[in-house]
Amino acid sequence: MSRSIPKLAMAALLAASVSTSAAPAAEAAPTDPWNLVWSDEFSGANGSAPDAAKWSYDIGTGINGGWGNNERQYYTDSRKNSYIQDGRLVIKALAESYGGRNYTSARLVTRNKGDWTYGRMVVRAKLPAGNPTQLQGIWPAIWMLPTDNVYGTWPVSGEIDIMEMVGRESTSASSQKVWGTLHFGNPWKYINSSYTITNNSTNGGFHEYAVEWDPDQIRWYVDSQLFQTRSASEWYSSGAPSPAPFNQRFHLLLNLAVGGDWPGDPAASTVLPQTMEVDYVRVYQRPASSGVVSGANYKLINVNSGKALDVYSAGTANGTNVDVWTDNGTGAQQWQALSNGDGTFRLVNLNSGKALDVAGAGTADGTNVAIWEVNGSAAQKWQFVANADGTYKLINPNSGKALDVAGAGTGDGTNVQIAWDNGSAAQKWRLVRL
Repeated sequence: MSRSIPKLAMAALLAASVSTSAAPAAEAAPTDPWNLVWSDEFSGANGSAPDAAKWSYDIGTGINGGWGNNERQYYTDSRKNSYIQDGRLVIKALAESYGGRNYTSARLVTRNKGDWTYGRMVVRAKLPAGNPTQLQGIWPAIWMLPTDNVYGTWPVSGEIDIMEMVGRESTSASSQKVWGTLHFGNPWKYINSSYTITNNSTNGGFHEYAVEWDPDQIRWYVDSQLFQTRSASEWYSSGAPSPAPFNQRFHLLLNLAVGGDWPGDPAASTVLPQTMEVDYVRVYQRPASSGVVSGANYKLINVNSGKALDVYSAGTANGTNVDVWTDNGTGAQQWQALSNGDGTFRLVNLNSGKALDVAGAGTADGTNVAIWEVNGSAAQKWQFVANADGTYKLINPNSGKALDVAGAGTGDGTNVQIAWDNGSAAQKWRLVRL
């Protein structure tokens, strides 16, 4: 939502809505394990401010006097524009003269109070409802921005829009179109898709908007219905290789804009005030270990081949290749899992004392995997992601790629590499604790 969308780009955005309308068929949210790591249930007293330990405000008119989008409101931290009421956060846009503008509203952010790399972000909210003329120029959003801008200023460091609604696209009080979008690149690129809520009058108008953000994929949901999936091959950053820019800390934003390049200016028919009510915000992350015990020793059996993860010829030198080999019980096939304290592990081979390492910290499909002295680098970090069948995939967060047996081979000595996470048996590993 931070971007400015010129008229030509707006035409492209509308065209994109056509090209992406054939989103994946809706399906139930996955049942992978997630741990709640942060939440706000907005349980304060009626009329009180949101929890200052969790939320800050963006105040004023921002970039270029319109938050980069030619928005017409002045954002405040006034209780007129944001407050707790009956266990909900209310963000209210008003028609009033303030700060040289004709409208006021609020934009709340968790920056440096709630920042995450990967996770499931869930917001249950009630959006402004009405017909297109009543909502002309109204633009609620639930979204994420990078906390540190590691790769550069917008859009190079990325943006994740969990939900945006453009008022003029609302066909009635019971039917609303919402968008999920990624912004990235230099020059600016975006990919998006929309979802139409046809039962908005149920549940008091409240719906649950969510993204599931993994190193290699981001998924969008409305009321647990998947409506868009984007893979790391679809985005890029001019500042670093994939999965950048979506491999750094991001924070949440909640706001209700009035006017802007996308929704257009309010009209005489626009009804104000308008509100966005938020029932809760919840952030989940995958369990740090997914059952893996730090300090424990394991052998890793590849599901496709039945062979063990092995150091070639029981080598001990830096750069010795890693392959699969018939399970022989030797130290060359035994690995100690050690937590890095950030949800990842390093795997240290018991025979050599060296770590499982992506050669040259590479990120391309087919990059070799070998052993190397333990150095704490990103090339030696592995995330254990539990599969539904009790096996694991090992994801290297630096590359977003999975530990993979080349060509789905089954012979002794078949090479081990990193490759695009494809869910195949060549990327599934059974952990046997020793």
